[in-house]
Amino acid sequence: MIDQSAVPKAELHVHLECSVSPERARKLASRNGIVLPDSCFTDKGDYRYVDFPDFINLAKIVGNCICSERDYYEITMDYLQKARDANVLYQELIFWPELPVQNGLAPEAALDAIEVAIAENRDRGGPLTTLQIVMLRHNGVEHCEETARWAAKLRRPLVRAVNLAGNEAPFPPAQFGKAFEIARDAGLGLVIHAGEAAGAESVREALTVPSVKRIGHGVRAFTDPDLIAYLIEHDVTLETCPGSNVALNFFPDFESHPFRALYDAGVKLTLNSDDPPFFGTDIAREYAIAEKAFELDEAGLVGLTRNAIMAGFVTDEERGDLLSKLPS
Repeated sequence: MIDQSAVPKAELHVHLECSVSPERARKLASRNGIVLPDSCFTDKGDYRYVDFPDFINLAKIVGNCICSERDYYEITMDYLQKARDANVLYQELIFWPELPVQNGLAPEAALDAIEVAIAENRDRGGPLTTLQIVMLRHNGVEHCEETARWAAKLRRPLVRAVNLAGNEAPFPPAQFGKAFEIARDAGLGLVIHAGEAAGAESVREALTVPSVKRIGHGVRAFTDPDLIAYLIEHDVTLETCPGSNVALNFFPDFESHPFRALYDAGVKLTLNSDDPPFFGTDIAREYAIAEKAFELDEAGLVGLTRNAIMAGFVTDEERGDLLSKLPS
């Protein structure tokens, strides 16, 4: 058995607002005068939902408890402390700027608090951490363009990318070409959620967007050998989230998950926890799953970390420093 605490890790795909533990959600709700329905929790205190739409509704309920700069500071610090304890070297967090607006807070103020937590955790030996700004495709083309413009104008050193998320099938990435262009012209990286609920064609469509070299999830590519060959040839990295996929019943179990097939084919993969407390997971568990269910040895796990660092939105100097911390 591998000593997982000694394995250096990296994570590219976690939604900050969905990293809030049930315990923290209760505290935020109490402080902000919000009553959380008992139906949100199991008898053991874990989050409870029955299907994907119910999960989305639960995530909205929890998100509505994040109302202040203090709240954003605390949820960021919570997550980064866990990342530090798990020996995470590099962490990317996905920030949703609409949520603070809905809750009466300027998104810039939320970012200020997040960045304070990042800096403090880094000073305590925590991971190098950068940020992505999420654009939700189901909010429409114009809204995503507005989000991209906002992200482009921030000019904050820690904000490195935009990420198109939301319902895949009705909203193909080509519709959002202008938003991607705005972000790309500002020097921001691009990520697209694809191949999670929708099929391999969703991944193909995402890869028609210029400069896209990272796909959030992407595991449905396993059904298309030509697409797999394209991913390898064009050095595309998939941000796989096995715990999320199984929890949401996109795959019935880890034995049927395509991670190992993609890995054996030579696709560049990373491990990620997505919305960890909702799925009973964290980045340490994802690496443990890769060891036990997908039969990766320690060198294989470190290779996944290397993939994440190579695909990460970091400077050459930052990348070199991170790579120097990996076993040779």
